[in-house]
Amino acid sequence: MQHDRDFRGYGGTPPAIRWPDGARLAVSVVVNVEEGAELSLGHGDEANEGVYEVQEPIEGVRDLCMESHFEYGPRAGWPRIRALLARYGVQATLNANGRALAFSPWIAREAVADGHEVAAHGWRWERHAHMTEEEERRVIARTVAAIAEAAGTPPCGWHTRSATSVNTRRLLVEQGGFLYDSNAYNDDLPYVVEVGGRDHVVLPYAFDTNDMRFQRGGGFVFGDDFARYCIDAFDRLYEEGASAPRMMSVGLHLRIIGRPGRIGGLERFLTHAASKPGVWFARRAAIARHWRAGLGLPDWAPAAP
Repeated sequence: MQHDRDFRGYGGTPPAIRWPDGARLAVSVVVNVEEGAELSLGHGDEANEGVYEVQEPIEGVRDLCMESHFEYGPRAGWPRIRALLARYGVQATLNANGRALAFSPWIAREAVADGHEVAAHGWRWERHAHMTEEEERRVIARTVAAIAEAAGTPPCGWHTRSATSVNTRRLLVEQGGFLYDSNAYNDDLPYVVEVGGRDHVVLPYAFDTNDMRFQRGGGFVFGDDFARYCIDAFDRLYEEGASAPRMMSVGLHLRIIGRPGRIGGLERFLTHAASKPGVWFARRAAIARHWRAGLGLPDWAPAAP
């Protein structure tokens, strides 16, 4: 059978790349900023968002209940998460929708002031799988413009909500401004693919070490569920990191982990991880650049689109 999938990866022998200062584990904390980018008839979208902790589709009219649920993230969740990251000195990556930052630009300004990276999560909180090439090209450009305006610089990382199109990665490279994407879930390490004659870094993301599992059917109920699972993943990767590089992605959402009954789970995880020597809390752009350098690839710079 002919296919273009890679089931082998590094085959158990990854490149002998060491993280800065000999760290055993690179920990990437990703804060998803999606509030305001969810589908809403109130914003002229074709439907209302139907995904939250409850499912009660409202059709034909604005869903003010759903809108209010999402508003919790910027209003109350972000200040809690921001304060906790600052307390532990964690540099994170904000995975932000362009429309979300158009509505809440102060989040980008505060993140940049704190030393975080602002990456792109699409314009709306939507899949790209069924987009035409021209439609997706316009969405990418609109997202970049919105983030550049809010954050002061354009994003160099991209992560589509779930399913990409077959064109997404090529369009990111052709657009010229992307060092990496996180549109993969298939490894505990970065890897490089050739796209359009350029070496492009892929930083796999994770749905298990992710607060989205507080959603219906996800298995997390208490903050300690999140902490215990992430600590178990951390400890295993930290142990393996003694002999080979390892990376851990921790996914957060303003409206989810930012709740008072859940934020303690994030705090317990950060307390555990920060207590270990040889842990590099890093922005995804820094991880991608370091991986390129470790492979002997030239330093990345955006190409002209």
